[in-house]
Amino acid sequence: MPNKTLADTEYVQFRQFLEQHSGIVLGDNKQYLVRSRLAPLMSKYSLPTLSELVQKSMKPAERQLRSEVIDAMTTNETLWFRDRYPFELLANELLGEFASLGRAVKIWSAACSSGQEPYSIAMTVLESQQKRPGTVPNGVQILATDLSPSMLDRCRNAEYDSLALARGLSEERKRQFFEPCRDTSMRLKEQVRNMVNFRPHNLLESYASLGKFDIIFCRNVLIYFSPEAKANILRQFAAALNPGGILFLGASESAAGMTDQFDMVRCNPGIYYRKRG
Repeated sequence: MPNKTLADTEYVQFRQFLEQHSGIVLGDNKQYLVRSRLAPLMSKYSLPTLSELVQKSMKPAERQLRSEVIDAMTTNETLWFRDRYPFELLANELLGEFASLGRAVKIWSAACSSGQEPYSIAMTVLESQQKRPGTVPNGVQILATDLSPSMLDRCRNAEYDSLALARGLSEERKRQFFEPCRDTSMRLKEQVRNMVNFRPHNLLESYASLGKFDIIFCRNVLIYFSPEAKANILRQFAAALNPGGILFLGASESAAGMTDQFDMVRCNPGIYYRKRG
């Protein structure tokens, strides 16, 4: 039977390795998470112990295994139209505000996981265009990034099973924006898929090549980073936003005490951050 235990020293080593390469900070008692996330890779690579898998993944020469281990540890669950208010605010106020500047509205979904957030943004834009034609005359450009290559492949494929479809998606939106593909799964229609550009990006690295944005969504991600990494990410978000740009964080996240480059705005329910200047 495979041995799925890690010595304390090995767990500490792995925590340091994961934080260095992904920014993710594991707590003191998260060995169970390492076991559950990495167990499938033990079978795939025919490694009898979790210890061997972890030690091998930390070797620079094991690039593919390293990528898969980081991928497994950084994949998080998500859902459609999460918290609702960012999408309602986008439709009712923000699209019109930034479109009035006379150019395309640029939106970035950072750490997009399996794609529900950027595709929810795309559906919101399409619904707004249907209800109020001419709101965004120069269009909307949506960039979605993630650390995980396998997640990005899933995003581009845009197929979701019945369990994923049940999480936050109304029957009306299913009918309007999805089409059956296989078994009980459905695929987003081409019109929605074509609105989002997916590319790999590590939030710990430079954002310079991504361009400038009017709105950034980075929700339920910063909670996994150290305070130093959070502060650095927030500074880079501010640099990547146009003056007056908007940052959405998760409900349990805050920029308070991390940076003075944003003003917090209460929109009842929820909050967002507007770049100063």
